[in-house]
Amino acid sequence: MSEDPLVVFTPSGRRGNFPRGTQLLQAARELGVDLDSVCGGRGICTRCQVRIGDGEFAKHGISSSNDHLTPLTDAESRQRESVLLKENRRLSCQVRIGGDLVVDVPEESQVHRQIVRKRADARAVDVDPVVRPMYVEIPEPDMHDPASHLRRLEKALKETWDVTVAGVDAHVLRKLHKTLEDGGYKATVMVRRGKRLIDIRPGFHDKVYGLAVDVGSTTIAMHLCDLLTGEVLASAGRMNPQIRFGEDLMSRVSYAMMNEGGAEAMTKVVREALNELAQETATEAAIDPNDIMEITIAGNPVMHHLVLGLDPTPLGFAPFALATDDATIMLASDIDVHLNTGTRIYVLPCIAGHVGADAAGVVLCEMPYKNDEMTLIVDVGTNAEIILGNKDGLLAASSPTGPAFEGAQISSGQRAAPGAIERVEIDRETLEPRFKVIGDDRWSSEEGFDIEPTGICGSGIIEVLAEMYLTGLLATDGVIDGSMAAQTPRIIQQDRTYAFVLHDGSRLIIVTQNDIRQIQLAKGALYAGARLLMDHMGIDTVERITLAGAFGSHIDTKFAMILGMIPDCDLAKVGSAGNAAGTGARLALLSSKLRRELEEQVRRIEKIETAVEPKFQEHFIDAMAIPHKTASYPNLTKVVTLPEPKFAQTDDAAGGSGGRRRRRREGRGKSEAAE
Repeated sequence: MSEDPLVVFTPSGRRGNFPRGTQLLQAARELGVDLDSVCGGRGICTRCQVRIGDGEFAKHGISSSNDHLTPLTDAESRQRESVLLKENRRLSCQVRIGGDLVVDVPEESQVHRQIVRKRADARAVDVDPVVRPMYVEIPEPDMHDPASHLRRLEKALKETWDVTVAGVDAHVLRKLHKTLEDGGYKATVMVRRGKRLIDIRPGFHDKVYGLAVDVGSTTIAMHLCDLLTGEVLASAGRMNPQIRFGEDLMSRVSYAMMNEGGAEAMTKVVREALNELAQETATEAAIDPNDIMEITIAGNPVMHHLVLGLDPTPLGFAPFALATDDATIMLASDIDVHLNTGTRIYVLPCIAGHVGADAAGVVLCEMPYKNDEMTLIVDVGTNAEIILGNKDGLLAASSPTGPAFEGAQISSGQRAAPGAIERVEIDRETLEPRFKVIGDDRWSSEEGFDIEPTGICGSGIIEVLAEMYLTGLLATDGVIDGSMAAQTPRIIQQDRTYAFVLHDGSRLIIVTQNDIRQIQLAKGALYAGARLLMDHMGIDTVERITLAGAFGSHIDTKFAMILGMIPDCDLAKVGSAGNAAGTGARLALLSSKLRRELEEQVRRIEKIETAVEPKFQEHFIDAMAIPHKTASYPNLTKVVTLPEPKFAQTDDAAGGSGGRRRRRREGRGKSEAAE
């Protein structure tokens, strides 16, 4: 045994010799060991628990034992009685080194503990919050020590936590004297980024929470997280109240342009929704909203500007200039979110133009910049945001898909809600459909199914069109084949076009020719945006496709490919990331390291502007066909038998070669108008 005992910490492997009597927590800090503590070594928080190895450790050349530590302290005994300190563990702040030790730091005692996101490509994320509570004890005022409360507090933080204070919020100064008195000169300080004091509480307080928010054009999703553990304690969502001003982004920009005070009205209602969701999640988790100290927000550029109170009208016309594309930090009160006075909001950076902070959140969630595979990521919404690339570089674009995928502009369409048709199959022989509705796992053909559907949502629209195409009811050019009416009564005539009867009940649910045209316009714009990025990348195929967003997470990727929403790819490598923008906001909430990484990566992404790219229109026209006019789908044909291309032979405005030319002109005009 050396003169100074050797202490080895696992799993980090860090080691050092320390004099006998050295506090174990102090030894860990000197070695840079990732060991948590909130109470500053008072034995209150129990976060610094460790296990001591017992026996011979040949690898380290030492013998370790619990006997090489000082006896159990009163504080440890109290924590054992309260079951907060486990039998086989010690509090590193309470014990002192008396001999060689092998010290294991359990995961729950680590500051940067890992939270694993359970997906097919599951990876670990270090929890490294920007706000941490720090408990201190300072001497009471003394006639012989003229130092101010703040000076003595700063000294205690330096001695206990090695924190050099660089700034103090005004409200902290205003309540400093009373807080210290109320706590008997023991207090917990909320420290942001290890240097700024943003709140102070009397006594010991180890609760600090954050909100991760995705402000979408259709819905707002919020997650309440424990900043010290990374745990999601509550989640809530609601329709974005701005919908009453316009369903898609451009209609809201138009509202702001055409109505005095329009932008301010939209800003007011979205901020009210944020306050309501914050209170809702706090109530669900049974926590004090005053303990919410940090908020991260992701959103598309229009939502980003409206939340921040910035003028969105420049986003309505070229060159689609953002007021700012940097990450933005401000007080929550600056945007009328009423929580703790010191609560900050971190708004993720925008990439450019119509590729916003939500796309940045998707990039952080999926991290394509770390992959070898050429990856296409599509956040499907009223304005699709598309990312393509790998570790060698990323491209981004936006595409004006409109609200059709979410049920808008569809005759029987509705948003995803109980009663909406979400799955569809059509029998290849009888051409009879069956379906599932949200809220019931049974097919409509199964015994006991007695739900009257209320409409059809986005995933159901995709599936019914794909099924109609596979059964021959729908031609390659997207025209319902009227000649099929001889084979099934499900095909009915409507003026000069045809429709498909999906459900004939108290409410008639049909798929009209115009419905199909709306989906063609949306999927054509989506594919064209992806294809344009592939052109710029100099590739003809992608190796992986990820669909993000609420809609992207609910559609069957096979049907999406059958319709030609996305390029051909091995279906085993086509998946969903769910609300990736919200996940990205949550990762930014929990890790200051990931914030820096995101800001660095966003600056490297090259934006391709579809509105000024001549090839976009060419790709768009070809993508109107199902699945595509010219692109082959070899991977898809391995799992699905696609029908031979055919065009409906009719003379009406929806069919025939002349009709097809007219439809292409209409499609081109609608696409240009959408942009």
